[in-house]
Amino acid sequence: MSTSPHGRYWIRPRPLTGASWAGRRIGILGGSFNPAHAGHRHVSQWMLRRLKLDQVWWLVSPQNPLKQTRGMATLDARLDAARAAARDPRILVTDLETQLGTRYTVDTLEALRRRYPRTRFVWIMGADNLLQIPRWRGWTRILGRMPVAVFPRRPYSLKALVGQAARRYSRSRVPPRDAGGLPARPAPAWTFLDGPLHPASSTEIRRKGWWAGR
Repeated sequence: MSTSPHGRYWIRPRPLTGASWAGRRIGILGGSFNPAHAGHRHVSQWMLRRLKLDQVWWLVSPQNPLKQTRGMATLDARLDAARAAARDPRILVTDLETQLGTRYTVDTLEALRRRYPRTRFVWIMGADNLLQIPRWRGWTRILGRMPVAVFPRRPYSLKALVGQAARRYSRSRVPPRDAGGLPARPAPAWTFLDGPLHPASSTEIRRKGWWAGR
């Protein structure tokens, strides 16, 4: 268990604990986290405020299908690093994809909806992923399954906002002033929240040899 800032005790998310999360507003930040860093925490805390979330779950993936396995630390090492980087009781580090047996985002989100039918989820992703999401398996089902909050990523933001996904779902875009209501909106619904960027980068951390996960 972990404690929220308001004194509530949170049960760690598990596939069979869906009833415990009924009515909660949860942001989902998925990725390899190879390694997790202060930038992930910065985005999570910013989304907690802007979207009025109860928690953000970091879904540490066993293996991103779009990334090479070379240079990828073990799942246990990445989970340990993510727990060390989170440093906020509202951020829960999970291996739910491993527990659910899913590999692709579309399957993970559909499984979460089945397991947690009364939880108000928001998928959180960077502008780089908004730009490339048409390459993902079942990408229209992803955007049709769960509201999405997009954060800026240099140099992708401007191109992403005129990209295929943004154009296709232009009528479903929610203005930033209404972002606090995004978790309660039916999908498709998405917003782009511009704001301060954090300089940390997993790629740069690995390049400089600061990450020795195995």
